[in-house]
Amino acid sequence: MEEKETRPILQFAPFNSSVDEGFWHGLSSLKLDKLGIDDSPIPITGFYAPCSHPQVSNHLTLLSESLPLHDESSDAETKTTRGNRNKCPVPGVLYNTNTMDSFHKLDKQGLLKAEAKKIWEDIRTGKALEDCAVLSRFLVISFADLKKWNFHYWFAFPSLVLDPPARLIDLKPASEWFSSEEVVSVSAACNEWRDSNLTTDIPFFLLTISSDSKATIRHLKDWEACQDDNHKVCQSELLFGFYDPCHLPSNPGWPLRNYLALICSRWNLETVQFFCYRESRGFADMALSLVGEASITLPPEKEDPQLVPKSVGWELNKGRRLPRSISLANSMDPMRLAVSAVDLNLKLMRWRALPSLNLNVFSSVKCLLLGAGTLGCQVARTLMGWGVRKITLVDYGKVAMSNPVRQSLYTFEDCEGGGKFKALAAAESLKRVFPAMETTGVVMAIRMPGHPISKQEEDSVLKDFLRLVDLIESHDVVFLLTDTRESRWLPSLLCANANKITINAALGFDSFMVMRHGPGPLWSNSEAESSISSDMRNLDITKTDKHRLGCYFCNDVVAPQDSTTDRTLDQQCTVTRPGLAPIAGALAVELLAGVLQHPLGIYAEGETSSSNGGNSDDPSLGILPHQVRGSISLFSQITLVGHASNSCTACSEIVITEYRRKGKSFILEAINHPTYLEDLTGLTQLKTDANSFNLDWDNEDDDDVAEDF
Repeated sequence: MEEKETRPILQFAPFNSSVDEGFWHGLSSLKLDKLGIDDSPIPITGFYAPCSHPQVSNHLTLLSESLPLHDESSDAETKTTRGNRNKCPVPGVLYNTNTMDSFHKLDKQGLLKAEAKKIWEDIRTGKALEDCAVLSRFLVISFADLKKWNFHYWFAFPSLVLDPPARLIDLKPASEWFSSEEVVSVSAACNEWRDSNLTTDIPFFLLTISSDSKATIRHLKDWEACQDDNHKVCQSELLFGFYDPCHLPSNPGWPLRNYLALICSRWNLETVQFFCYRESRGFADMALSLVGEASITLPPEKEDPQLVPKSVGWELNKGRRLPRSISLANSMDPMRLAVSAVDLNLKLMRWRALPSLNLNVFSSVKCLLLGAGTLGCQVARTLMGWGVRKITLVDYGKVAMSNPVRQSLYTFEDCEGGGKFKALAAAESLKRVFPAMETTGVVMAIRMPGHPISKQEEDSVLKDFLRLVDLIESHDVVFLLTDTRESRWLPSLLCANANKITINAALGFDSFMVMRHGPGPLWSNSEAESSISSDMRNLDITKTDKHRLGCYFCNDVVAPQDSTTDRTLDQQCTVTRPGLAPIAGALAVELLAGVLQHPLGIYAEGETSSSNGGNSDDPSLGILPHQVRGSISLFSQITLVGHASNSCTACSEIVITEYRRKGKSFILEAINHPTYLEDLTGLTQLKTDANSFNLDWDNEDDDDVAEDF
């Protein structure tokens, strides 16, 4: 006993950690997209390999694949691909906190003890013999500051403490321990073990050497096969081998600690020979590898086997017990940073307020903005806030000196030299705000009824018409944000014909109107019909407009007319209260958000503030109105529902059918003949029948739309 105590205590080189940048990217995505505020422990996988350099130790490394896949459940262990000689997998657990304060307040000693208990249970139950990688379990605590891209973390490599400690009897290079024949045989056996896809990543093993110097490597579970009937080792020499990440010639690596605890607990050996396997250029290096012998004091038989030994293992940071931190803000691609930062608010919304929010629909939807004035700029900026990436702007005007203070996408430089085209300048501005935007500016006039054209202009008009058709059909959503009422007629007709989600916003001096158009009259949705109330299921919405939501023109009793002739200066300009456009633009986009998240989409019924509804799958989005009308002077806002009219000059079945039948000639007639649409829809006859009431049909108060000067 005294001889044992005079021997030096066996000391181990600590395990060191390394975290690849891809791991932090993966953790950020996992937290934002799936975990949210859930701070439950996350099973992860670390990787290490035997030392392969005489002056550099290998680290336990976390890579992007260390994290569980997003669609996998949090099992006790992560699944890893077997057979990579340079990536021996080790199970670990990550505790990622939501705040820096929580990170500092974690019960670090308690967490370490919990992982050490798992190791001890694996030893006692024999699991460590079947899956020896569990002997190297590890623990990581972290806080990810996703706004600044700073990551604070601390590794622990739980190690069971032998009491009393193991004593070192001898330690020398394997090339000196073995005979020359044994060196050759051990090297060959190790290389074969490492080259096999079945054993290359098994870090603990038995090495036996027979009397004729033949080396054999076995699994730990084959311990019984190495013994004779008297429970003695059959071979002349048996060593406990392990992949040693340490390069030091005088110390074995950290994994040996729990290995000795296993040996002491399972096999009651007082003297142990261990083999620290190390490599050079992918092959066994007996000069770098170590062989040692240690003495172990067995615990008293009366000691409770369920009593977990003490544990140590928190990694030191420059010799001190401190966490580490890393900032990736400067090293990350600016575009990737921008995308992550822009999406941050949206993803945080799903943590508490909107857990079922579908963000993918926003990033993929294609929006067409007809009009790049005050409303167009506000709508475009708000769409960006919702994560919309694909925006096309159509406008024929140029940026005027009065525009930049009210239209947020333009600056004074856009006005110089006669002014840039608004559509092009707005598209460029959106990309400057956020380079990941896919924006296009289209300089084009939208042809209007009530504005007759000459024969010479027909080709140009029809060319613009066909271009508008292509634009509407190639986009998912159309915003009507133009200056005049009549400029919204053709897009309304084309959207009804193509059944596109259409959002309309218009301004008065101190009032506004925002609405969504209903589906086209010749379109139906079987899913929508099966979901609405039973008293509506028998209705054929292709035959009647009674329950289809109306468009911008459904309440008109006259066809769209020229509203710009003989206007005074104040009527030509957008004379509105400055706060009106931001409010209307924001509500228009919020209305779109509701449609995109609603299970029925364009077929969703209109709801009012007094409705008992809301989005059925996600009530936290609130109701989905048909129209929102507000007044700044009264600081009031109401929601209305207006059903489609069979006599509508833009979206009625008779108009769409006639357009499909006649095509270009229909458009030319509607533009050149003021009464054509009224005659077609029956409004002319309606006015004739109502003449006895002396109604002034043509003196309509048109304060819904104000001009951009």
